[in-house]
Amino acid sequence: QVQLVESGGGLVQAGGSLRLSCAASGLTFRTYGMGWFRQAPGKEREFVATIDWSGGTTYYGNSVKGRFTISRDNAKQTVYLQMSSLKPEDTAVYYCAADGAGWARRTSVVYDYWGQGTQVTVSS
Repeated sequence: QVQLVESGGGLVQAGGSLRLSCAASGLTFRTYGMGWFRQAPGKEREFVATIDWSGGTTYYGNSVKGRFTISRDNAKQTVYLQMSSLKPEDTAVYYCAADGAGWARRTSVVYDYWGQGTQVTVSS
């Protein structure tokens, strides 16, 4: 049974930082591309960042480029999202997802597995 478990969310002031983690189990993690998406109330799910199986290729959404960094540790079967210079508009539920094709891809429909999400709230 595949499980993706996010952690690290919380309440932070604008300008602050958070690091999200997503621990994977039940899959061959080192072969999966991983992505982070977010969804704010009343809005569509938005692409945040993605990383390929090796960690050698990453892509970011325009709204987070230069502020967020995605990384992975295949030995720990975990993907991370380091978030800096947070803004109130970053407030959302953040989801990690796993893509069996192994690539770094921006489109949510290609992802095979999803976590339950972790809430990030940025106060002004």
